Amino acid sequence: MQLSIVEGLEKLKQSGKEFTTLFTHGTLEFGVYKPHLIDKQEPHEKDEIYIVVSGKGKFYNNGDIIDFEQGDFLFVPAGIEHRFVEFSKDCSVWVIFYGVKGGEVNDNRNSSFKH
Repeated sequence: MQLSIVEGLEKLKQSGKEFTTLFTHGTLEFGVYKPHLIDKQEPHEKDEIYIVVSGKGKFYNNGDIIDFEQGDFLFVPAGIEHRFVEFSKDCSVWVIFYGVKGGEVNDNRNSSFKH
């Protein structure tokens, strides 16, 4: 399967929503998200990855605020409060939900980046 960001954003536009699921497989849910003015999302039941396709801004994740830009990878464990803040109008992200409800166990063996 292959899906371009142009196709993903077109499907999102057709949905009339800020998020739409584009593909599922087992516990994996893949979609695209384009917040409009204010990001109103609530914590999710599964672990989540964002890959920034376009735009820049600030991202609130469990009390921390970080800068983000195109190409960045953002990880949010299940149940954690998070949102995009002060983001540009062209902000859009791939969204990947995966694993079990409540999130996967983190043993930190492969975590070499700041979180």
